[in-house]
Amino acid sequence: MNINKNIPLCCDLDETLIKTDCFFEAISYLIKTNPLYILYFPIWAIKGLPNFKQEVFKRAKIDVKTLPYNYEVIDFLKEQKANGHKIVLATATPQFIADEVEEYVGIFDKVLGSTDKLNLKSHNKANKLVELYGENGFDYIGDSLADINVWKRAEKAYLVAKSDYSVNKILKSISVEKIIYKYDNYAGLLIKELRILQWIKNLILLIPLILSHKIADVDLLFNSTIAFFSFSFVASAVYILNDLSDLTSDRQHRSKKYRPFASGHLRLQYAFVLVPTLLIVSFVLSFLFLNINFSIILLFYFVITSLYSLYIKKIAILDILILASLYAIRIFAGGIATNIYLSPWLIGFTLFMFLSLAIVKRFTELNYLKMENIQKTIGRGYTVDDISLLRTMGISSGFLSIMVLVLYLNSEEVKVLYSTPSLLWALAPLLLYWVMNLWLIAERGKMTDDPVVFAAKDKSSYIVSLLIAFIIYLAV
Repeated sequence: MNINKNIPLCCDLDETLIKTDCFFEAISYLIKTNPLYILYFPIWAIKGLPNFKQEVFKRAKIDVKTLPYNYEVIDFLKEQKANGHKIVLATATPQFIADEVEEYVGIFDKVLGSTDKLNLKSHNKANKLVELYGENGFDYIGDSLADINVWKRAEKAYLVAKSDYSVNKILKSISVEKIIYKYDNYAGLLIKELRILQWIKNLILLIPLILSHKIADVDLLFNSTIAFFSFSFVASAVYILNDLSDLTSDRQHRSKKYRPFASGHLRLQYAFVLVPTLLIVSFVLSFLFLNINFSIILLFYFVITSLYSLYIKKIAILDILILASLYAIRIFAGGIATNIYLSPWLIGFTLFMFLSLAIVKRFTELNYLKMENIQKTIGRGYTVDDISLLRTMGISSGFLSIMVLVLYLNSEEVKVLYSTPSLLWALAPLLLYWVMNLWLIAERGKMTDDPVVFAAKDKSSYIVSLLIAFIIYLAV
């Protein structure tokens, strides 16, 4: 590749040097800091995008050390710098953020960023670079259609490609010296971000229908199905909000750094479309097909899970209590959707069982930190010294859930629902095995970040579930 070393190589920042966009990073930071900032967004936007950006960046704090950098671009820039090429960072992001990036990356000879008077984007960036280096007096590496105006006035164009559509559009306007591909499977990333596998948790809504022996009722099954999808869409919206609020901490986590938004593989812009879309679809389904009480429960679930994602998860003990209660809310919602009476025994069993699972989740996080000689979690209220306490609480909660089951087997309710209730005593040792095996796996450091998802893939969990279903079938 023939490169003229006498002219500078200018590089864009957003979605070029880094895989994300600083503006949306800043918006995510504001929402995390205070969700009420959302009310100010329309007011700031009325005065135009430059004013909107200025107001956002004025209040946001971006940790440039944790941003997902495009190391293929950085390696290319380092190679050219080693060959004597002058490297310039030219970005529409505010000057103070560009300066922080330069200080962290340490390869730029000059930094050009936006100021209160000039938004360094598209034509403005092109004019500024021509003013400094002359027409065709610089090379430029960028990523978007807005960069076409800069490339047209540059000597050579380098493209960081995001999609076939953008590449084809850009190549119709300019010739490109080099293309750095960062294509991603957006469909796969969206499925991963929506956490569709996590929807398995919402099958809990079917439990009231199953245990009441009304699973064959088509109308009730339809209601439960609508309830399942309503909860699943809300849950996915909250997962996205959680990922936005946890961007910085996730990028420092051993496995969460690979999440679509944290890694920069999925653009943050999608989050601000996905969240309202998922919520609208969820509540429309609820209003159209289910009773108003279910919609109220759904709204309550959304509020609690949002508060958990933004604040409660940082508070030790309260976080696991809320996690467990969210499962109980699902059971309650399943009963509301089908107008089926909920046994207090079922609520008690669910609370203790899922409290144990919530504690497994925290225990696993701390166990991995212990193996890595890290003392404190990021964004959580625990240290590795809490492992023993969590282990005790978690195993005890699992055993308490089975104790509730045993007490239930002696109640009059069982005699009404089952013709051979004595067979149900076989459930106790099966569940004891499952709980103890789950904790044994966690103790050995083989548990994944989410025990419910782990159980959904675990062979022993499938075997136990089939045996439980078979015993209940025989007892009916």
